[in-house]
Amino acid sequence: MKGPGLFLAQYVDSQPPFDTLNGLASFAAECGFTAVQIPTTDSRLIDLSLAAHSRDYCDELRGLLAERGLEISELSTHLQGQLLATHPAHTALFEHFAPAELHGRPQALQEWAADQLQLAACASRNLGLSAHASFSGSLLWPYLYPWPARPPGLVESAFRELARRWRPLLDAFDEAGTDICFELHPTEDLHDGASFERFLDAVDHHPRACILYDPSHLLLQHIDYVAFVHRYHERIRAFHVKDAEYRMSDRTGVYGGYLDWVDRAGRFRSVGDGQIAFDQIFSALIQHGYAGYAVLEWECCLKDRMRGAQEGAAFIRRHLFERPDHAFDRFSAGRSDPALINRLLGLGAGDNR
Repeated sequence: MKGPGLFLAQYVDSQPPFDTLNGLASFAAECGFTAVQIPTTDSRLIDLSLAAHSRDYCDELRGLLAERGLEISELSTHLQGQLLATHPAHTALFEHFAPAELHGRPQALQEWAADQLQLAACASRNLGLSAHASFSGSLLWPYLYPWPARPPGLVESAFRELARRWRPLLDAFDEAGTDICFELHPTEDLHDGASFERFLDAVDHHPRACILYDPSHLLLQHIDYVAFVHRYHERIRAFHVKDAEYRMSDRTGVYGGYLDWVDRAGRFRSVGDGQIAFDQIFSALIQHGYAGYAVLEWECCLKDRMRGAQEGAAFIRRHLFERPDHAFDRFSAGRSDPALINRLLGLGAGDNR
């Protein structure tokens, strides 16, 4: 496993040093990070179209980061992925992520999002990246809770449509040699293992349809987030290190009661301040050979983001380790000897077939 990495989305600002990739890279390096995950909707960080068409530009980006001891872990199209499949009830909330001339034009927004994802595939190839972070979008979220009962065929039709929109993009990322890692996230149609499996079936288990593993969203859904790693490890190709806590309440629960984050029963915390057992998570991922980056995503309702970054880099570094190159008890096993094995099993010469 590589890292620590920092997702830059929560650190971009209008004030220096957070208003340029150069400034953010210096900040990340000073905090002790070795990689950055770059959101692609802000041209101050990356010109996505240019990155898709110019290897020289990509070399310049990598060189700028390398001067500070940094790499790019992944590019992120969370916002574009969201707009690829947005229910009309939510379009007005999300359209400000796209150019102003597209607002109020749902089909144009969808086409723009698809084009952005095609560019991201090419940019990932030019940057030599093996994984890419995104959201799936959501056609079904208004119908999550089945009351009144969902009409037969609603869920199946939604996943067929979601697969239709994503299939050519999965193929584009396959040509680029890059996995699309969907962050399983409430408000997305892919928000847990069951919904991810349904999507996999709809895209014929496409080899590039993978998971960005973020245990915070699983804990807040009361999912066994360590067992999740053991079940889905073959599809986990990206990792957000983000903490959370669920405080049982007699007033509100997992839906949040429309409260602000700080007052919810479930809330995000800086790493080490919540309830997530990261020692078990890192062990499970390393056990299954996860070779991607451990990327800090700071989202905390209490702690300042600067301290969150500084503590987060050290936290991740403490949890990274290499597997031993041989079993700890190998010294006591002796040598391989067929005669000894037969004797240990109580087999005579005539019994050994």
